[in-house]
Amino acid sequence: MPEITHKNGFVYLIGAGPGDPGLITVRGRECIGLADVILYDYLANEELLRHARQDAELIYAGKVGGAHNREQSQINELLIQKALEGKIVARLKGGDPFVFGRGGEECEELAAHRIPFEVVPGVTAGIGAAAYAGIPLTHRDFTTSVAFVTGHEGHDKDVSTIDWERLSLGSGTLVFYMGIKNLPQITASLITQGRTPETPVALIRWGTRPDQKVLTGTLADIAEKARKNGFKAPAITVVGDVVTLREKLRWFDSRPLFGRTVLVTRAADQAGEFSRLLEAQGARVLECPTIRVVPPESFAGLDDAISRLADFHWLVFSSANAVAAFFDRLNCLGLDSRAIGPCKICTVGPKTAELLRSHGIRADLMPDDYKGEGVVAAFTDLDIRGRKILFPRGDRARDVIPAGLQQQGAEVTAPVAYRNLSPDAVPQAVLTALEERQVDCVTFTASSTATNLADLLGENRFLNLLGGLTVASIGPITSRTCRELGLEVHVEPREYTLAALTAEIVSYYRSRI
Repeated sequence: MPEITHKNGFVYLIGAGPGDPGLITVRGRECIGLADVILYDYLANEELLRHARQDAELIYAGKVGGAHNREQSQINELLIQKALEGKIVARLKGGDPFVFGRGGEECEELAAHRIPFEVVPGVTAGIGAAAYAGIPLTHRDFTTSVAFVTGHEGHDKDVSTIDWERLSLGSGTLVFYMGIKNLPQITASLITQGRTPETPVALIRWGTRPDQKVLTGTLADIAEKARKNGFKAPAITVVGDVVTLREKLRWFDSRPLFGRTVLVTRAADQAGEFSRLLEAQGARVLECPTIRVVPPESFAGLDDAISRLADFHWLVFSSANAVAAFFDRLNCLGLDSRAIGPCKICTVGPKTAELLRSHGIRADLMPDDYKGEGVVAAFTDLDIRGRKILFPRGDRARDVIPAGLQQQGAEVTAPVAYRNLSPDAVPQAVLTALEERQVDCVTFTASSTATNLADLLGENRFLNLLGGLTVASIGPITSRTCRELGLEVHVEPREYTLAALTAEIVSYYRSRI
């Protein structure tokens, strides 16, 4: 990584890839995190901005359907201005900067002003979108060559510089960028210059994204098909016999949840794992945090319990949040896992146990039933009369565990280790999707996620916006809360884990095909 000491700052031209944020290169992600200023395009997935520093200046420099937010000359001037201020600038461009990305022009301007820069390649749309559509651009049984061609030449050109005759007569695959508007002219030119009208063609819109759409046809009919289907940019056009392999090799848009939009209502810092599980099955995920996990109003109760850790026989963690909060507090007090000593530990669920293992500790007891009643039932097989049990909990935790263990003769201490708060509002993008009926399924992973969403929306709006949606609940307690709020629950797994909930959602939609 270059040492940024130049008085004129530094510019990274970063290929953001074709849309799937997972296709950014490791180097590209690093450079986003270094930047003081980020200029990003329309085709650069805004999810990538999560890798930016919190104090980074974000500037949208994109265009939609030819309507420029900023002209190229303005973008060049802005890059130069920010760099001359001594700032590190990331120019985040869809696809690859040097493949129809005008990156060469930007580099020329930077070089002219003696501003140092680095080009970080990206997965270009022609390669990424074709792969996600199940179309290999080369295949030894079909073709050994591929050509990338602009479908939208500059307005300052009086005559096309595309060699239509050579493109038409060659047997290789052709990939046209930005060619939807000119599709009738493109197909007509290829046919006129000798390409057979029966040549297979695929249009790929929003390639690599959850809303990817693919339309296939031939040179003779694809333009009319696109018109009838209202097929719009941004899209690439693939021409060649390799398109026939799509039905055999398609994988991205054949996943069980492809085309479904799922609303995830977990806490913002915990939604990622669930979102990834759903996305792996093809879903488009909208995250709507309904919980913020924050410290307790006072640490007095927890600190007192920690000071007496040696007196406890059992430590019970009913969630990963409890584990995180407990060990964070240990660290703040200058302690670590050794402070637990011979105290045995019970965890609820595999994820809680997994987080505990990250602290070098294995659970002594994990109930088969991942809820409070399961914990109480598991302890009935043990003699805990007179035993002291520490139960660090959230402020909204049910009283099932301490009450049940006390009935068995245990002495239970249950200090609040963290609080669950509601956010101030539902994200606007989520509201818009709900109002426009673009959401298929809403998920609840705890009772509080349901009650908080109802509070944020208001009872009538909650029922109106969620009415008719598939409701997926992680377990019976959460399902009961959903029903009390007036919702019908359609999906509930037998095992109360995110993986099981994802699998049950997949099974539900498969059964409805």
